Amino acid sequence: MNFTCLPLNHLVALSRENEWRATGNDAQFLLESENQQVLEPGWYLISAKMKTNKGVVIDPCLYFDVGSGFMETNRLDLFFGSDGDWEAGQVILFPTHVSRLRLDPSIQDCEFEFKGVAVTRISRRAAAFKMVNAILKRAFGKREKLKIIARLANGLAKFNLRKLGDWLWMAYNTRRDFAYSKWIQRYERYHELSQQQFEALISSLEYKPKFSILLPVFNTPEKWLRRCFETVISQSYDNWELCVVDDASTDTGIKGVLEEYAKRDSRINIHFREKNGHISAASNTALSLATGDYVALLDHDDELPGNALYEVALAINKNPEWKLIYSDEDKIDEEGQRFDPYFKPEWNYDLFLSQNCISHLGVFKTDLIRAVGGFRKGFEGSQDYDLVLRIIEKLKPSEIGHIPKVLYHWRAIQGSTALGFHQKGYAQLAACKAVEGHLERMHITANVDTTEIGFQRVRYGLPTPAPLVSLIIPTKDRVDLLKMCIGSILKKTDYDAFEIIIVNNQSQQSETMKYLREIVRDKRIRVLDYDNSFNFSAINNYAVQHANGSVIGLVNNDIEVINGDWLTEMVSHVIRPGVGAVGAKLYYPDDTIQHAGVIIGFEGVAGHAYRGHGAKFTGQAGRASLTQSLSAVTGACLFVRKQVYEEVGGLDESLKVAFNDIDFCLRIRQAGYRNIWTPFAELYHHESLSRGHEDTPEKQERFQSEIMFMKTRWADELDHDPAYNPNLSLVGDAFSLARPPRV
Repeated sequence: MNFTCLPLNHLVALSRENEWRATGNDAQFLLESENQQVLEPGWYLISAKMKTNKGVVIDPCLYFDVGSGFMETNRLDLFFGSDGDWEAGQVILFPTHVSRLRLDPSIQDCEFEFKGVAVTRISRRAAAFKMVNAILKRAFGKREKLKIIARLANGLAKFNLRKLGDWLWMAYNTRRDFAYSKWIQRYERYHELSQQQFEALISSLEYKPKFSILLPVFNTPEKWLRRCFETVISQSYDNWELCVVDDASTDTGIKGVLEEYAKRDSRINIHFREKNGHISAASNTALSLATGDYVALLDHDDELPGNALYEVALAINKNPEWKLIYSDEDKIDEEGQRFDPYFKPEWNYDLFLSQNCISHLGVFKTDLIRAVGGFRKGFEGSQDYDLVLRIIEKLKPSEIGHIPKVLYHWRAIQGSTALGFHQKGYAQLAACKAVEGHLERMHITANVDTTEIGFQRVRYGLPTPAPLVSLIIPTKDRVDLLKMCIGSILKKTDYDAFEIIIVNNQSQQSETMKYLREIVRDKRIRVLDYDNSFNFSAINNYAVQHANGSVIGLVNNDIEVINGDWLTEMVSHVIRPGVGAVGAKLYYPDDTIQHAGVIIGFEGVAGHAYRGHGAKFTGQAGRASLTQSLSAVTGACLFVRKQVYEEVGGLDESLKVAFNDIDFCLRIRQAGYRNIWTPFAELYHHESLSRGHEDTPEKQERFQSEIMFMKTRWADELDHDPAYNPNLSLVGDAFSLARPPRV
């Protein structure tokens, strides 16, 4: 099937046929088939030809619309061969019907020849051969190439669908991870600096702290142990010492390797334990050798990039108050391929109780780590998590700093927790135990469970009696939605202390009025009339004045309860000291994610995280499934204490429709509270069904004015969301890699 390319954005046709110029960072062609034919689910081969005439084409990609618009989740990166064509074997699986295609040829100015796109349906067997041909052109080692060929041959020879399916899945993920290798090439420029240039940078540092790197060793394969040592020795910043402790390894070759490196570099200090004491004891022995100002933790088979210690020293010079520093990280396989980056937020206490997001690379003031007693026995596997939990109890949030750069490569081999906590079940048990100990020391009543993906869920206790919650539900007609919303709350909610305030905003249909008269027979329900034009902020502010509850719940009339403990979960967070607004996890009726928190600055003002992904999608490092602090949550289901609501002045009534919830959350954060999003309160959101879309000139004008309002009031905040990361994109799909360049 051939497609005609219609220019949509940032494209100018040049004088010769098929010649174009990309004039900005968001060039777009809409691809239109002859009969506007819908593509059926299945495997397809993408064919196209492009020749660059001036400049460089960067990040060409294809978007496919499965009914919810063009989204980053539905995107195929396109790669060039040496002859200027997109390489043969550009294969994609369309999991469902595709109604439209869009081609983005480049994210920077350039000139090119382009003759269109052909999309051909192919069999799964053909897809397998074409994908292996493309993948083998990547930078795989010889051993990995043989593995791929063997798996494919085995699957096709026997036509074993399971094995073939496994291989296709591996190949598909490999292509996805290739996007990260492109990101590395584009943004990690430190390797382009010479040692002399690094020395000049280091000499300009006013303070040159000494780092003591703790390295417990036990029966490490020699290959990985040597790699680990080499990455320390090759650090551009030289004021370090490596405190190595062998925990009575039974592999006799270990001693020779350690002694070899100790002779090679005087900064390497080695101690051999006579008796195996496990990781906590060995780490404490390494700590006893430390003479540096700061301690860094390193596992015996992991790697540090050459700029790691310099970046930490630079950060300390810029932020001398930092006593605990952590960086972004990724994983590295046996072939040296890096994958699965974790671009972390700034200090996020609630996320940290869900997972140890500090561990790699973690750096601590030496006197602080000693003051809390070092590592504790009984927490092996999560001994560093337990250590940090005790350290943060001694620190202010301003003393914890994050470096948004990948400064640690976590080795992902069989048996490593880099492949998942199921590799070491005892580590997860120790993690829960560590969090429970922290909560007990902080006098917080809560239970800790393990989630399906191996992290922690903290269930906070409720006081007796439980606080009264006022659920405020504005509505105008659409009684079918209102019945669904009210009915699901009354039928499914297992939290008893609530009242419902329905705010009737000029409903006119007799069926609606009849329902409102009938529903108030339930003593938990009241109806307030608001006889003015629609203003979401004003309606809710009016209702709060009449609310009896100490907790306010803003609930849209198109919300439908899924799990019975949703209100218990929301209230358990909102009554915690220091917490402002609390948001829930919302789904579209087709069980895809509608709301998993809000990213500030996304698409100009704010955008929903993980929108359009499946309900079970876990997100970057599991964040779509973990409780955490976020800058904002949606007003479709937002809870807040009435005292906090009134303290910040409620919703701003100059924002009648859009962004009033975002503005509200930012003012709550400005007042010193943190906003929480929980994935454990799940509801459906039949979004905007009762109010429609921005589909008239008047609505669009109002929407643009609200955008300008936000950009004026929150200009600085929109440039930086502490719950996000500058290496991640602010366009397309939240939590995808930065595109176009941002760092």
